[in-house]
Amino acid sequence: MNPLFGMIRRDLLLVMRRKSETLTALFFFIVVMSLFPLGIGADPVLLRKIAPGAIWVAALLSSMLGLQRMFAADHTDGTLEQMVLSPTPLYLLISGKIISHWIVSGLPLVLLAPLMAIQFDVDVGALKIVVLALLLGTPILSLIGAIGAALTLGVRGGGVLLSLLVLPLYIPVLIFGSGAVYAYSSGLDVSGHFSLLGALLIMSGIFSPLATTAAIRVAIE
Repeated sequence: MNPLFGMIRRDLLLVMRRKSETLTALFFFIVVMSLFPLGIGADPVLLRKIAPGAIWVAALLSSMLGLQRMFAADHTDGTLEQMVLSPTPLYLLISGKIISHWIVSGLPLVLLAPLMAIQFDVDVGALKIVVLALLLGTPILSLIGAIGAALTLGVRGGGVLLSLLVLPLYIPVLIFGSGAVYAYSSGLDVSGHFSLLGALLIMSGIFSPLATTAAIRVAIE
């Protein structure tokens, strides 16, 4: 497991040297979340109703901002080729890069979401559901996005193609994540939504690094 943690540490150190990229995604999330109350007015009932969807849409779009850069820098400077040729299993190294991407782009959204949800007059119980849903859902966004980033590696206009590839795959996460909050607000059981999110997380956690590794090998060759 040392190569896995070494890759996570390496990517986090690189991010600390390029803080503007991370701050841009967080600022985008804050701006998008702030635009909804300004655009639809101060009706608390309406704000509470749209809060789950608004939070998830903002989180989804924010997480996509850093997807194209997940492998681009390593591909440009030749690091990715050395990773492929390394005796260390590429699966572990790619898993480390995906985890570090979530730590940088997903975890801050989980921490910021409760503060942003206050603008929508969301109660404490619903805030807990929002945080738990994001904690399960944002890693799935990074795992699925890694496949798209690998498939579009080195492709001209890859950003647009990446969006077209991953957005349809994000829809189930969006539905179950926001649906958990809606179910709680309606007094319904939320365990089904969390079970589905957990199942998606397990499946994507197993198959995404494998698919990403295969796509990177094709891109390098």
